[in-house]
Amino acid sequence: MMRIKLCLIVIFLSTLMACASTPKELQKEKKDREAARINVQLASGYMRRGDLKVAHEKLKKAIEFDDQYAPSYTTLAVLMTMMDQPVEAENYYLEALSVDPRDPDLHNNYGTFLCSIKKYEEAVDEFEKTLRNQFYKTPSVAHANIGYCLLQGNKPNFVKAEKHLRIALKQQPNMPSAMLAMGDLGVITKKYLMARAYMQRYHSIASASAHSLWVQIQAEHALGDKKYFLKISKKLLGSFPESKEADQLMELSNL
Repeated sequence: MMRIKLCLIVIFLSTLMACASTPKELQKEKKDREAARINVQLASGYMRRGDLKVAHEKLKKAIEFDDQYAPSYTTLAVLMTMMDQPVEAENYYLEALSVDPRDPDLHNNYGTFLCSIKKYEEAVDEFEKTLRNQFYKTPSVAHANIGYCLLQGNKPNFVKAEKHLRIALKQQPNMPSAMLAMGDLGVITKKYLMARAYMQRYHSIASASAHSLWVQIQAEHALGDKKYFLKISKKLLGSFPESKEADQLMELSNL
């Protein structure tokens, strides 16, 4: 029995020695990882400038240098989203997760993408995976994302959505995305005073969008406050005359 154990130990040590990288190999791996990182950084710059073709080339080059560098795949996913290729984008997110399945930010980003393509249940699953990771630094973001996603689709869960949004705002009181989602929730559930309160807070710290103005307009209209209804309506029509929200306002006002 002792001889068998010794043989197993020898085999195990031999395997470790066979798998161990030499200093030269480790140096090359480090150099390739740095080259991949630089190419991703360059690609991000090209994406910001709108040069998507060159960005794509840089990201492919990054993978050639190091196919185990997750940011190459996540940046490709973002690029494919920008190019309106959701199938390819999702595939790249999955590639990134296969390389780095424990990254909570990656799960959160993938969940955000899934929510944007109306895969709401899968999105919430990804956000919940993010929250289960003790090393995730901004749980308020994941809570807000869950809350927003639960308001979408044919089967919204208002109770659970409100719970997560309130947790997000407790952790980060001035979070614009959570305030906006609470405004949406207030209008949908006919809690118009709540909607008004959150939209007033939102507009005090964040730039108005066509959507945010429309949420407050609906609340003011339902509450019968003609003064603020007209004030916010004028702002929507003046700042976003071509928006779908402006068309909805015209229908609401019978104009």
